[in-house]
Amino acid sequence: MNVKILVPVDGSDCSFRAVEFAAEMATNYDATLHVVHITDSRDEATEEILRRARDVLDAHDVDDEPAVRTDISLNFRPSNRIGEDVLTLVEEEGYDHVVMGHHGSGAVERAILGSATETVMDAERVPVTVVP
Repeated sequence: MNVKILVPVDGSDCSFRAVEFAAEMATNYDATLHVVHITDSRDEATEEILRRARDVLDAHDVDDEPAVRTDISLNFRPSNRIGEDVLTLVEEEGYDHVVMGHHGSGAVERAILGSATETVMDAERVPVTVVP
């Protein structure tokens, strides 16, 4: 059975450490890895996030093309919305594991476990590894 790992990235250093960790995990366990950036619009910052993620994957010889998901709901606070979108991806694509950074890029998220990460963990639908 091929394990599928999902890594959402938000552009924070913490999220790229999560990509590093997941790339090593995928290599060690012969798993499939998919990196995704969830946003409401694609711009230069999005392209930079994808480039950085691709660089990490290339350094680990992981065959994945980081993706962008923009078809998100606007009914929730952004961090909760992203957590819900991660859970939707888990269900739609059948991911077995999620690797996420400890916090997002905002000041409030730096003080506590990131809301998106917390949303995914609290749902208890899939094992989650949180990278500090």
